[in-house]
Amino acid sequence: MPGLYVIDDDAPNAFAIGHNPEHAAIAVTTGLLARMNRAELEGVLAHELSHIKNHDTLVATLAVTMVGAITIVTDLTLWLRDRNGNLDGEGQVLRLLLILASPLMLVAPLVARLIRCAVSRNRETLADLCGAELTRYPPGLASALEKLRDDTTVVRSPSRATAHLWIESPLPREKSEGRHIWLNRLFDIHPPLDERIALLRQL
Repeated sequence: MPGLYVIDDDAPNAFAIGHNPEHAAIAVTTGLLARMNRAELEGVLAHELSHIKNHDTLVATLAVTMVGAITIVTDLTLWLRDRNGNLDGEGQVLRLLLILASPLMLVAPLVARLIRCAVSRNRETLADLCGAELTRYPPGLASALEKLRDDTTVVRSPSRATAHLWIESPLPREKSEGRHIWLNRLFDIHPPLDERIALLRQL
C-alpha cells in the first residue's frame, strides 16, 4: 500500500508520486477532504492509485527532476524582471543575474513541451478510466471532478515544476488569479475537466 499524506491547504487537490509501485505515495489536501463525500474521495484515490499501477509516477517524478531546476531559474528571472525598476544598492548584481538568466526564458517553451511528451494528457484520461474501473462507480470520480472544476481556491504554493502531478492543475490560469498566466497555460498538460467528466458520465 502506498504511503498516505495530508497537505494542509484549502484548495482541493491530490497527487501520487514514486519511482515504482513498491515505493509510492499519495497526498491529498485538507481542502479535498473537507469538500468530498466518501464516493468522491474514493474516486480521487482510485485515480491516483491508477497512476501508480500504470507506472505514471516514475515518468512524472523524472519530469519533476529534469525540469525543476530550470523552472526555478525561470521564476527567478520573472521576479528579477518585475523588480528591475525598483532596485537599490544591490541593483547591479541583480541586473547581471537578469541578463544571465533571461536566455533561459527561451528554454521554457521547450521544457513545457518535454513535460507534455513525458506526461501526456492521455495518461490523465487513462487514470480516470482505470480509477472508475477500480471503484466500479464512475459517478463518484465524475462528481469529484465537477467539484474541482467549480472550486476557485488556488493551491497556496503552486509550482510549474510539479503542476503535472496533481489531479487538477494547481496553477492560476485566469488574470484575476495572478501574473504570468501565459506561462502557466504553457505548462498545463491536463485535459479539460469538462472532457474528463463527460467521458466518465458515458460509462
